[in-house]
Amino acid sequence: MDKLLTNISRLKIFVLGDIMLDRYIFGDVFRISPEAPVPVVSVQSEKYMLGAAANVALNLKALGVDVEVCGIIGDDGYGDKLESILHSSGIKIDQDFCIRKSVSTILKTRVLVRHQQLCRLDVEQEKNFYAFTLEDVKDFIKVKVESNDAVLISDYAKGVISSELVQHVENVAHGAGIFVAMDPKPKNRIAYKNMDLMTPNKEESMKLAGMDEEAQIDDFDSEVVCKNIFKKFSPKNLVITLGADGMLLCHNGDVIDNIPTYASEVFDVSGAGDTSIACLTAALVAGSDLRKAAHFANTAAGIVVKKLGTTQPTVAEILNYHG
Repeated sequence: MDKLLTNISRLKIFVLGDIMLDRYIFGDVFRISPEAPVPVVSVQSEKYMLGAAANVALNLKALGVDVEVCGIIGDDGYGDKLESILHSSGIKIDQDFCIRKSVSTILKTRVLVRHQQLCRLDVEQEKNFYAFTLEDVKDFIKVKVESNDAVLISDYAKGVISSELVQHVENVAHGAGIFVAMDPKPKNRIAYKNMDLMTPNKEESMKLAGMDEEAQIDDFDSEVVCKNIFKKFSPKNLVITLGADGMLLCHNGDVIDNIPTYASEVFDVSGAGDTSIACLTAALVAGSDLRKAAHFANTAAGIVVKKLGTTQPTVAEILNYHG
């Protein structure tokens, strides 16, 4: 594990995707509102955290990786807050390229009462507001891809990731021998092929496999899902995160293993998928085989689900983790 973490700390990885800011409001409820049958939350504190692609970048940074993230941030107060957290975390972002005056920063606010989520409030515009045109980013992306050891595409279906953009990344990366990983969102209907790594969750994998919309999650057939995804998208490595059932590992269309979850207790699964793809990508690029990379990612995910909010495992936590 020490050698793997040392190798990871030497990497440079470029994260491309939808950037969000997560806000957590903590409080308590002592009465029901006289205005409507809803609880009155007495706010005690609040906390801001990086979300989506920014959280993926922060997970990599926590492992010692040299990280740059690219997405769209609004030129507003929440954008300033997001930039400040990125800067203080040591994550690079091109301000001239990624800041847009015409959009609002995507904000997800979760209200928690006694460690239970009461509601979530989302602030965002239509996804086309967050889109890059290929001509806008073609040269910029080429330079970033070729100057890193890997590209990690974090798609949250908010508009940054398009088929044209992914195809350009694939062409540049594979032409230069650069590793490409993708956390896909099937509803975004992105066309992509030959990724080095894909990490859908169970429900997403069934949609990617083209299974009937009426199919139940309990109908999951690992061999069928794996082979169907390989026929359509040809990922070299496919890791399907199964929640409490661990991870399904597939290589070139064949199921090679199913490893159990390491989490002995689960407090909050927010951001666990970000942790998984960050750790899988870093480990594979650092020279691990798929099984070792998955065990490493499983350890990291087991740490973050015990914490509240979109958090990241530290190197010390990984080294000392016992499940």
